[in-house]
Amino acid sequence: MKDIAEYDRPNTVAGLVSKHAELVALREKYKAEIKKLTVDIDHLDAAIRLFDPNADTYAIREYVTKYRAEKGSVKRFVLNTFREASDPLTSRQITEMWTADRGLVADEATLTTIRKRIGACIKTCVNQGLIEECGWTEDHDANGPYKLWRLKRGDR
Repeated sequence: MKDIAEYDRPNTVAGLVSKHAELVALREKYKAEIKKLTVDIDHLDAAIRLFDPNADTYAIREYVTKYRAEKGSVKRFVLNTFREASDPLTSRQITEMWTADRGLVADEATLTTIRKRIGACIKTCVNQGLIEECGWTEDHDANGPYKLWRLKRGDR
């Protein structure tokens, strides 16, 4: 019986590992390019609205395709944001952090859509016992008050 560490074709494994690293680097390069293009499109939309405030260069239904997030990235972002936060956060605050992190310039309708996605993620995390509600905001805008959330404190 052969030792597991020995390979019949060590060059094949090394080649596959090398190709894997190459493709991961290529994927990261294209992610950065897509992010840059998204920011550029948002800037063009803003410039168009300077001349025609009623211009609808993209409808909210196109948001799904334009700003698609990778599976699990919203949950990772939300949980990491709560881990790094010193105080409880609202879904609106997390939404603003998400758009800033992704370099998006979003109008109010897009922010509302993102906030609903963040809220759905928070609800899922509450059901999983990861996040808990901890009150309501005292100082808020006309749309408030907002629920405050934090990581659930374990008995560990």
